[in-house]
Order: sequence, then structure tokens, then C-alpha cells
Amino acid sequence: MKRVLLKLSGEALAGDKKTGFDEATVMETARQIKAIADEGIQPGIVIGGGNFWRGRSSNAMDRTKADQIGMMATVMNCIYVSEICRHVGLQTEVFTPFVCDAFTKLFSKDEAVAALEQGKAVFFAGGTGHPYFSTDTTTVLRAVEIEAEAILLAKAVDGVYDSDPKENPNAVKYDEIHIQDVIHKQLAVIDMTASVLCMENHMPMLVFGLNEKDSIIRTARGEFHGTRVLVS
Repeated sequence: MKRVLLKLSGEALAGDKKTGFDEATVMETARQIKAIADEGIQPGIVIGGGNFWRGRSSNAMDRTKADQIGMMATVMNCIYVSEICRHVGLQTEVFTPFVCDAFTKLFSKDEAVAALEQGKAVFFAGGTGHPYFSTDTTTVLRAVEIEAEAILLAKAVDGVYDSDPKENPNAVKYDEIHIQDVIHKQLAVIDMTASVLCMENHMPMLVFGLNEKDSIIRTARGEFHGTRVLVS
């Protein structure tokens, strides 16, 4: 693969702490991102904000405001992981769909693609810039815009199951599944809006566990043991 969109879970970056950042986890993630970049793969990156904010589970505030807080959580995550990537020797850019003055660049497809072609890791922070759209939707949208070959979906579980493996010890893992079946069975891979966008734009996904050793590197090479979500 030449260009991918890597989606990282905010909760996964928190490690066992469950909130904030676990530096060892982020350092290992950055090492793997640099490794695939060194192999010539161009990585775009979206990070969720769940290690700071899960506003959708609260009815105590306006949904728009809750989603805006979530967008800012993703900006913090992207700036942090971007800096750790720089620490391990990888050049980066952080784009947002709204102005953050000196912190990020305003998103432009042309500038993002140019940065990728220069060998930089490109972070897409701030979601879509609008409420009611998740970072899942952002992931598919940016993957389509930058013409990525696939989405690498790093999750706390190691693939797609027919039910929640945390709640059902007999849950069955899929090696491959079509995106139409993900939608029809309402499997919790990505949300429905993102799934339909994925299907309509023929964007494949590779779903794997972030915590497995070298999982990002192996998935980028096609040597993974997760679930391949097919679109054709």
C-alpha cells in the first residue's frame, strides 16, 4: 500500500489509565507510524477523543456543545501524538476543519496530499468541524478525500465479531466480512453514517487490535490477523 488512513482510538492511547495519555503506549504507536513511513507508506491519521470526553452519553448539555468539546479533545490528541512522532524522528502536520491559529493548519486536500507526498505523517484533528458527525465519519471522509487505499482501524479488540466479545465469551470473529453485512447486522465496527459512506465510496477497512505487537506495521504490510472489511 502507498497511502493509508490510520484511525486510532483515544481510549487505546490512554492504556490502562483509561483517561489522558499513556506515554509508553503513544511512544510505541509513534514508533510504528514512523516505521511504515520509512517503508514508503504515506500515513494519514485520525484520533478519537474518548480518553478525554464521551459527551454523547450525557443528557446534561446541548448535543452541539458536547460534540464541540469532543472535537477539541481530538485536537489535543493529534497535537500530542504528532509531537511524539516528531520526537521519534518523523515530520508531521496537523490539520483542522476550523481555524486554531498557531496550533494547526486549516484543512485543504491539496496541502494534506502535498504533506503526505513529502513523507510527513498527516493528522486530521477536529472531526468534520460539525456536530452530529463522529470521528468514524471523519475517518472515512478524509480517507476518500486523500485517496487512501484503505483504512487501518486500530481498536481495543482484535477484529470484527458477531457480538461484543467483552460481554459474550462465545462471540465469533470474522476473518472477512462485506460492508453491506456490517450495515445489515449493525455490527459495532464504525457508526452507520461512516459505514454507508465507506460502502458508497468503496473504501476497504482492515480492523485490528492496537495492543498487539507491531500491529500497525503488520497490518500496513498485509500481515495481520484482524478482520478485512470488503467493499466489492
